[in-house]
Amino acid sequence: METPFVFGKIATEKNFTDREKETAYLVDNFTSLINTIIISPRRWGKSSLVNKAAGRAMEREHNLRVCHIDLFNVRSEEHFYSLLAQKVISATSGRWEEAISDARKFFSRLVPKISIASDPMSEVTIDFDWEQVKRTPDEVLDLAEKIAVAKGLKIVICIDEFQNIADFTDSDYFQKKLRSHWQLHQHVAYCLYGSKRHMMLEVFTDSSKPFYKFGNLIFLNKIATPYLVDFFKTRFTDTGKSITDEASHLIAELTDNHPYYAQQLAQLSWLRTKDICTVGIVQESHSALVEQLSLLFVTITETLTVQQLNYLNALLAGETNISSTEVMHRYRISSPTSIARSKVALVRNDILDNQGGKYSFQDPIYAYWLRTQYFGVS
Repeated sequence: METPFVFGKIATEKNFTDREKETAYLVDNFTSLINTIIISPRRWGKSSLVNKAAGRAMEREHNLRVCHIDLFNVRSEEHFYSLLAQKVISATSGRWEEAISDARKFFSRLVPKISIASDPMSEVTIDFDWEQVKRTPDEVLDLAEKIAVAKGLKIVICIDEFQNIADFTDSDYFQKKLRSHWQLHQHVAYCLYGSKRHMMLEVFTDSSKPFYKFGNLIFLNKIATPYLVDFFKTRFTDTGKSITDEASHLIAELTDNHPYYAQQLAQLSWLRTKDICTVGIVQESHSALVEQLSLLFVTITETLTVQQLNYLNALLAGETNISSTEVMHRYRISSPTSIARSKVALVRNDILDNQGGKYSFQDPIYAYWLRTQYFGVS
C-alpha cells in the first residue's frame, strides 16, 4: 500500500490540501495573463500550488498553455536562453515534429541547434551559438509572444528558483533586458517564484531593481491547523486507518504548520500505526524524525559563528529584548551590532525568516533540535 502523504515532490489531487484561495487567485491571474510573483520560505508548497493552478487554468481555457521552467541548475544567460526556448516550444507543440518545425520557423536570425533523444516522448533539445545570442537575444525573449500570436494562444511561463538570475554575470543588466521585453508582451504572462525568500524579496520589492512592481505579489502563509487536521484524518481514513484529534493537532503543533514537515511527520506516524494513530505514536515518530535529521543539523550548526549561535539561543528562549544589556550578558552576545550582523547572516543562510522585523526559524525541526539537544533545554 502506498503511503497517503507526499513530501519532497509535487503534491497533487488528494495529496494537496488547503490553498483554495491562493489557487483561485492564481487561476484568475493565469487566465487574465497577469504577472504574478510568489514569495514564501522554502518547502511551503509553491511548486504544488503553481502546478494545481496551472491545471485548473488550462481546464478553464483550452487555448491556454502553461510552460514550467526550473532554474535550479541554471547559472548563466546562455543556459537560460536555451532552456527558455526549449520549454516554450515544448509547451506549445503537440508533437516532436511540430516542435522541430517551430524551432526553425520562429527564428529568423538565430540558427537553433536541435537534438532529438532516442525516446520519442522526450523533449526536443534546443541550443544556440552563444555569440549569436549575445548579439540578438530578442528572438529568444520574444519567442513565446510570437508563438502565442501565430497560434492564437495564451501562454503563462512559470519559472521556479527565479532568484538564481541574481548570480548571473552582470545580473542587473540581464534583469533589465528581461523586463524590457516581458513587460511588452500582450499574450504571455509570467509567474516567478523561488526557494530563497530573502533573494526574491530583494529582486521584487527593492525599488532600485528592474523587476520592482513587475506583477502581483502573493505572500504565502502557513496552512491553518483546522485544514491540516482534516487532511490528516481524511488521508488516514482513506487507507483504512484512523487518527485521534489530539494526535492530528500534535502533528501540526510539532511541525509549526510547516507543509513539508507536516506531511513527513504524518507519514512517519502512519507507518507506525496499525489501526489508530495516537499521541504516543506521533511523539515517537517526531523523535525519530529529529534523530534522522540530526547529522544534517550538526553540519548546519558547525557553519554558524559563536555570536550567531548565542543570538539563536536567546531567540529560542523567547527573549523579547535581546539587545538589552542584561540579555546580551546572559547569552554572551558582544554588542547590538553583533545582533544586527547575526540577523542578516542567518536570514541570508535561510536559517531565519524575517517578516516585518519579526524573526522566526524557517525549519521548525531544526529549531526543536537546537533547543532540546544542542542548547540542552527541555
